[in-house]
Amino acid sequence: MIASCVDLAKSYLTERGEIEAVRGIDFEMRAGEFASIVGRSGSGKSSFLAMVGGLSRPSRGSVRIEDTDLWGLSDDHLADFRNRRIGFVYQFASLLPTLRIIDNVVLPARLDPMRDAAAAYQQAREWLDRFALSEYLDAYPSEISSGEQRRVVIARALMNDPALLLADEPTSDLDEVTEGEIMELFRGLNRERNLTLLMVTHNLRLAEHTDRVIHISDGRLAA
Repeated sequence: MIASCVDLAKSYLTERGEIEAVRGIDFEMRAGEFASIVGRSGSGKSSFLAMVGGLSRPSRGSVRIEDTDLWGLSDDHLADFRNRRIGFVYQFASLLPTLRIIDNVVLPARLDPMRDAAAAYQQAREWLDRFALSEYLDAYPSEISSGEQRRVVIARALMNDPALLLADEPTSDLDEVTEGEIMELFRGLNRERNLTLLMVTHNLRLAEHTDRVIHISDGRLAA
């Protein structure tokens, strides 16, 4: 298994008291699978994804990615593991506006002091060429479209050859045509590279393009 969770739960303290966003989820994902998590706003799907990705510490339960107990790591080792083995595509582009496109893409590799800078930049150029973005190497995020920005984010997420790619509502702000293009890109990466993907979406039509659709409601996996 690439990813597994046992009794994963997350609570938040608010002015109205404790809110249980995720209520004890058991989950497994095999290598090369493309799965989607669907549910209404507030169902707990993004909270669940953040715990699987090592971004938000669970209130209880465990997460294993490959053979690593994610939440058993120190903060420094968790940050290093997350950078090397987990790729993220967020709801919004999340590019650094003062960096060129190629510098945004190469950033995860540059965080590894052992990576050769010239080789990393060459790899970034190859990803941008793969996604038809070669002409924008020296452009800035504000100079390209929303769909092009999303492809840049995907290229950045792939720079360290992650074991798992996590996508949180990756097409919610895109038009229908661009949405379809991004989904085709995901499916192509899944098939060509045996890339494992876990995507959160509220769009059942998009979820139908994945291998497995997982429904979440009120913080629990629905039967």
